[in-house]
This record gives sequence, structure tokens and C-alpha cells, in this order.
Amino acid sequence: MLDMDFIRRNPDAVRRGVLLKHESADVDALLKLDEERRSAVFEVEQMKSRRNDVSKTISRMKQSGEDAAALIAEMRELGDRIKEFEGRLAGIEPQLRDMLLRIPNIPAADVPEGSDSSSNVVVKSWGERRTFPFKAKAHWDIARDLGIIDFEAAAKLSGTGFALYTGIGARLERALYTFMLDLHTTKHGYKEVMPPLMVNRAAMTGTGQLPKLEEDMYRCTVDDLFLIPTAEVPVTNIHRDEVIDAGRLPIYYTAYTPCFRREAGSYGKDTRGLLRVHQFDKVELVKFVRPETSWDEHERLLRDAEEVLQSLRLEYRVLNLCAGDLSFAAAKCYDIEIWAPAIERWLEVSSCSNFEDFQARRANIRFREKGGKPRLVHTLNGSGVALARLLAVILETCQNEDGSVAIPDVLRPYLGGVGTIAP
Repeated sequence: MLDMDFIRRNPDAVRRGVLLKHESADVDALLKLDEERRSAVFEVEQMKSRRNDVSKTISRMKQSGEDAAALIAEMRELGDRIKEFEGRLAGIEPQLRDMLLRIPNIPAADVPEGSDSSSNVVVKSWGERRTFPFKAKAHWDIARDLGIIDFEAAAKLSGTGFALYTGIGARLERALYTFMLDLHTTKHGYKEVMPPLMVNRAAMTGTGQLPKLEEDMYRCTVDDLFLIPTAEVPVTNIHRDEVIDAGRLPIYYTAYTPCFRREAGSYGKDTRGLLRVHQFDKVELVKFVRPETSWDEHERLLRDAEEVLQSLRLEYRVLNLCAGDLSFAAAKCYDIEIWAPAIERWLEVSSCSNFEDFQARRANIRFREKGGKPRLVHTLNGSGVALARLLAVILETCQNEDGSVAIPDVLRPYLGGVGTIAP
């Protein structure tokens, strides 16, 4: 959430940010309602000041035996007016907050301009592209032929957009997220947490999923709880409504969780295999940092995610997302995409975002230096990294002509030394 004072001082920049992110928030209506609120607050303060002064006069008049009836009657009328204005304020405040919650974060200065993904800028690439002396198979065919993912059974259980991992396929999935957790905790300094998979409305609002994205979430209506779309939501909200001692910063958390997204109406063609599923596994990285270090922390966050793919020897590229492709809450975001050689497509497996103080203001997450006033932290998060596309690319990249798939070296210890999945 943006600071209301910032919006007052920079209305054109906020209007431009709304336009660049293709949002429909009405900045002018927000400013008008804010002015109405401030005017009402001023009137209430003036009337209360008048009432205090007159109350003292009434007290003196009573002590001296003077008739204060006229002033007492005036104060009754003034009290009624104060109640009227306070009632008006009580109605304005929630409207104002709802409008504020619908204003997106402003893109950072070095975010490229552009309306969609075609304007994203490739900032780096890594790895060599695998070529095949045989006809390479798509990952869904590999998974079927090896008997490691049963899409038909998953559809019977849950419908389209789900996968049932079986045998060594399930072990490989588990090996991947365990490897990533070990890397981030032992080498990169993150503390592992295991959060709940359902969160309340306040948590979803704090990180920016609500109110904008409610239709894309799985919701338990009886309890008003949401299945998490990403571990970012519960992990960022660990420190909601807290003042963190500055000596604890920076704080790094990592978490493995399943993630759940309805993605209602958002796609029509990417439905085969593991390209777009409603439930997927992900290792998340979340940071709470001082404002003055957040951009350096953003670059480090990107490097931490990149190391996962370098360890697996997978070709990838990093994109600086343009303003029109940024998420609602992000000030800047790097996407990491890996190359799927059989279907010949780049697949996103990580988004590394800096939210600056946007989430912290919504969730009221602050820090304090000794003897100082509380300040808002900056929050960052990134996928470190996401499945199931990662598994899809491993199957396609590491396939052999005989139908087997070679296991990347770093994963073999997690599979009891198994080096190949054979038909």
C-alpha cells in the first residue's frame, strides 16, 4: 500500500503507475475522498477545541453563580454536530482504506516501460542449449512412458490441471525441493520454516493478493480461509503487526509448500503436462531488510535462485520485467526462465521481487533502531525455485535416446545414488 501523503504529493506519478500496470484504480476519487476526510477531521478538532474552551467557561460561570443555560444548550447542539461528523468519518475511513488497497505499487526507476511481456528485457543468460541426435520427446510423453506421473488418474481425482506423481517420480519431486532447501539453508543463510497452507483474509491482504486477486484463489467459505497461492503469504505475515529489533535485520526465511491457484479464465492452451497446474510445489525465499539495503538484497536474492539452476546444469535467462508485466505489489521483478528443449519454449520458474515498503505498510511490519522511531521494513521474495516446470525441463533436457532420463548429479544423493530412470 502506498503512503497517502506520498499520493497527495505525487498524484501524477501514481496515476502513471496505475496506467502502466493496467489497473483501474481511480486516483482522483481517492484524493477527493481523502480531502473530504481531512476536512471532516479539521472540523471535528475545531468543534472539540471550542467545546473544551466553553466547558471551562461554563464551569467558571457556575462557580460564580451566573446563568450558563444558553452556553449549555449551545454545547448540546455542538455535541450533536460532533457526533454527526464522527459518524461521517466512520463511514469514510473504510472506503478510503479500500481505495488505497486497490492502488498498485509504483514501478522502480529502472523498470523498462512497456505494456506486456514483449517489452521485458533479457539481462543475462547462462548455460548451453541441449541438442539431440534423436527426436526428443515432450515431458508429458516421457513421464507417461516411464510411469512416473499419471495425469489421467489425477484428472479422475481432481479434474484437469493436477498431477499424480508415482514411484521414483514422487521421489524425484521430493529430492528437488529437499535439495533446494538444503542449498538455501546451509549456503545462503535462510532459516527454514514450515507454515500453514491456509491463511486468513488479513494475511492475503497484507501481501497484496486481496482484494484484487480473490477470484484466482481457492477459498474455504465457511471459515473464510484461503489455500495459499505461494508461501510468500504466510511467511511474510509472520511479522505482521510487529516492530522488529533492528539488530535482527536482515531476516531470511525459506519454506517448501504446495501452492494452489485457480487461475480462473487466465489460459486456454498451456494445459498439457506440467506447464500450468492448479497445485504445484515451490521453495520460497522471503527477506525482511532495511530500506537502504533492499536493492542490493534484491540482486543477492536473484543470485540465490540462479544457483539452483546452475547446480542442475539447466539453461536459463533472466528478464527485467517491464512495468506492464509487473505484479500488483512489486516495484521491480526479475523472472528466471528455463529452456524446455523438446517443446522449444522458455518456462518461468522464479520471480524475484522487491516490494520496498508496499507490503510492510499493508501488514504493519516495522523495525526500530535503539532509541529511534519505528520505520517500515522492505520485503522481498523469490521462488527458489518453483516446480512443476522445473521437473518438466529436467525430463526433457536429461532424456536419452533409449527413453531413459539421467538424474542431475546434485540430486543423486537424495535418490539413494540412483543415476538413471529407465523405462
